[in-house]
Amino acid sequence: MLFANPRAVRETYPAHLRCLLNIQQARQSREWLAHWPLLNQQPTPLYPLPDLARQLGLAEVWIKDEAQRSCLGSFKALGAPFALLRQVIQYWPHQPLSARGLLLGRHRALLKDYTVISASDGNHGRALAAAAQSLGCRCVIVLHAGVSLERELAIAAYDAHIVRIRGNYAQSVVEAARLAATYDWQVIADTGSLEAPSVPLDVMQGYASLVAEVLEQSASQPEQPGFSHVLVQGGVGGLAASVASYLWEYHGAARPRLLVVEPQQADCLYQSARAQQPSRASGTADSLIAGLACGEASPLAWLFLQPSIDSFVTIPDSAALDAMRHLAAGSKHDRPLVAGESGAAGLAGLKQLGKALALRRATRLTHHSRVLLINTEGATDARLYQHWVGETAQAVTRRRQGWRPSVASPADA
Repeated sequence: MLFANPRAVRETYPAHLRCLLNIQQARQSREWLAHWPLLNQQPTPLYPLPDLARQLGLAEVWIKDEAQRSCLGSFKALGAPFALLRQVIQYWPHQPLSARGLLLGRHRALLKDYTVISASDGNHGRALAAAAQSLGCRCVIVLHAGVSLERELAIAAYDAHIVRIRGNYAQSVVEAARLAATYDWQVIADTGSLEAPSVPLDVMQGYASLVAEVLEQSASQPEQPGFSHVLVQGGVGGLAASVASYLWEYHGAARPRLLVVEPQQADCLYQSARAQQPSRASGTADSLIAGLACGEASPLAWLFLQPSIDSFVTIPDSAALDAMRHLAAGSKHDRPLVAGESGAAGLAGLKQLGKALALRRATRLTHHSRVLLINTEGATDARLYQHWVGETAQAVTRRRQGWRPSVASPADA
């Protein structure tokens, strides 16, 4: 399904939003996280997909591969760690703390009794747990019933204490807040209220590093965007808000067309656009697309999404699984890529739009369009990945590493 947002505008990035998320703070996050040994020091690759572009009748399709961001396997490695650093430095304002010193574990004695907590569906919790381990503080992660055992074990491997609840993601957020209030722990969440925005804003600010890399890699200029369309995954809206705000501030009225993709049964952003206010999903939010199985939109993220997202797209779970297999298979001119179900959701949305003339017209997709996708995660659950793709992530990675493009051009194929 598609909803064209009547509230989307094309104008200079508003001052009231710039004071919340801005390029200057994004630079700080990038500088700070450059000191973290768990992050790869090179930008993640931006790969062309010329065969896919030809199949869909588009000029270009590119994909930013966040699966290669770090051993953590997702873009979340940029958000929670930066927010944790900001909170620790603010908590001890009179201590000579630096991001580098904290990330290298030089202040463990100071932080040994400091505890952070968050709800998670997997990737955010893993990133927070890894950052907490690096700094030397305690970490508690609340997981809902839909989080797989493999994702739980991946979080626990970084010494996090796991709390399981029977409910869904929204209920795990409530439980994390309750535990934090009871024990005086610090919540490091990727969603939050307008009354307490600082931590979710820091998380979103951290995500912006990947957008800065894309602009550099594509040689984009303020009045000449490298892409005409950008598809970004939904969830509660944090990543989408980060991507939208950065591109809006950088390009102003010339910004690309921005589209959000989310599961049909976890369509909280789609429903928010229809209601013109933060809303709940129309379904159970019980989606196989684990990272996007969110039932309530973040009111904070919605401040950025309502005026900037041109279209909201919903997809069935099966479309994301098909997109995983598409990326894993590769082709003569498209290298194989490991993408989890959330990572492949953007491609699933693009394929859905590209095959329907009415949807192409509504989103202005033409043979001149240059499209950016973001592979937000790799195989963060190896067992499920192999089950859905029919091949291990390691095998796909080996094929990616050994892949060479065909000598013939896509036009000759």
